[in-house]
Amino acid sequence: MGKIKVTECPIKGLKVIEPTVFGDDRGYFMETYNFNDYKEAGIDMEFVQDNQSCSKKGVLRGLHFQINYPQDKLVRVISGEVFDVAVDLREGSETFGQWYGVVLSAENKKQFFIPKNFAHGFVVLSDVAEFAYKCTDFYHPNDEGGLAWNDPDIGVEWPIPEGMELILSEKDQKWPGIKEFRK
Repeated sequence: MGKIKVTECPIKGLKVIEPTVFGDDRGYFMETYNFNDYKEAGIDMEFVQDNQSCSKKGVLRGLHFQINYPQDKLVRVISGEVFDVAVDLREGSETFGQWYGVVLSAENKKQFFIPKNFAHGFVVLSDVAEFAYKCTDFYHPNDEGGLAWNDPDIGVEWPIPEGMELILSEKDQKWPGIKEFRK
């Protein structure tokens, strides 16, 4: 392997990936994805869709998931900085309802692998952030699910600086808590 460093997270299946960056006075080069390296790291799947979004400071997107067509995701930030969160929704998992978060930025170049059946979201900490991710299934607009970003039963500790106003979509303001999801 050698081209990527993979760190297992406390919640089984979640992984933080750090690529090898080759830099000099001209700038840098890195592979953002190499099937063989990821396969060796246990991330052995076919990605079928790449997405990119741009959001301004304070935008909080999530916590989202696909209900019947769950997606594995490999996420990264190409400019700016976000705090990225995954919540375990796997039936029977010892860590069901638990969350893990990581700062992703253009500077640290970290990636976050989020397996199927996790809710996912992020908050933008920089003035602007461009967020890119690969998915193993296509987006199905009628298959969206979500959880309240501030559900006390999940207890995500969002690093929201004092005075920063959150900006949420109308949809993201209405998701239920995890108790309703457990029905």
